[in-house]
Amino acid sequence: MKNLSTLFLTVLFSFSMFANVSVTERDALVKLYEKTNGNQWITKWDLTKPVSSWYGVTLQDEKVVSINLANNNLVGEIPNDIVNLVNLEELDLHKNHISGTVPSLVGNLKNLTTLNISFNNLSGTIPESVCEIYKLKQLELYMNDLSGELPQQIGNLKNLEILSLFNNGLTGQIPSSLYNVKSLKVLLLNSNKLIGELGHEVANLKSLENLSLFDNKMNGEVPVELEKLNNLKEMNISYNMFNGLVSKSLVLLDTLNMTMLNDKGITVLLDVNDSENKAIVSED
Repeated sequence: MKNLSTLFLTVLFSFSMFANVSVTERDALVKLYEKTNGNQWITKWDLTKPVSSWYGVTLQDEKVVSINLANNNLVGEIPNDIVNLVNLEELDLHKNHISGTVPSLVGNLKNLTTLNISFNNLSGTIPESVCEIYKLKQLELYMNDLSGELPQQIGNLKNLEILSLFNNGLTGQIPSSLYNVKSLKVLLLNSNKLIGELGHEVANLKSLENLSLFDNKMNGEVPVELEKLNNLKEMNISYNMFNGLVSKSLVLLDTLNMTMLNDKGITVLLDVNDSENKAIVSED
């Protein structure tokens, strides 16, 4: 009888250690640990202890609401099981060595407000399902090796404030739907392979404070509507193939004073021109 009581207490104790989250959520965390070489993390998890004690994991009402493992030497791939953490509000894996792709079903994380997997080794495309995370405020995937076009429905992210995708290999044009995200404050798409024009609808981005399209292959006229963005404090659209009229205020606002590339790859400057004639360009 004594042995039976001891066994019962042992089972009860073991259950209580892991009862602070569901089995599904704990399994998803363990998969993340295993798939990213957890034994080599800078700060490791002790899987024999409650999830509430695991570094970078925040619980609320016994649900995982945040994972912040930035700069913690994660090496490997993000397991698809991560999408089972349906209560997650923040996922920050910034500055690690994560390879593979962004999980295709990342859109299952409906409660995410912050998704930051920047400064890693991700490849592949940005999954369309990301456009279903309607609460998302920060989407940061910069400094990776992502390719393909931006999802056409990215404008569905009506609460988005930061879109930072610079230093990747993204192609195609800026989706027209993006101009409808009036909450957007920071738009960093520099150092990609984007083409096409910057739409006049950019005037809709009333909250925009920082715009960087530097080092792409965009063309067409520089939209005069940029001057209507009263909150714009930083801008760099140089090293594209833009042309057209530019005011003194836009030239001063641009970090490189509207330095462009012509069709021969030669550096040219867009001169300030107050007349209605076509902007004058001069070889640098």
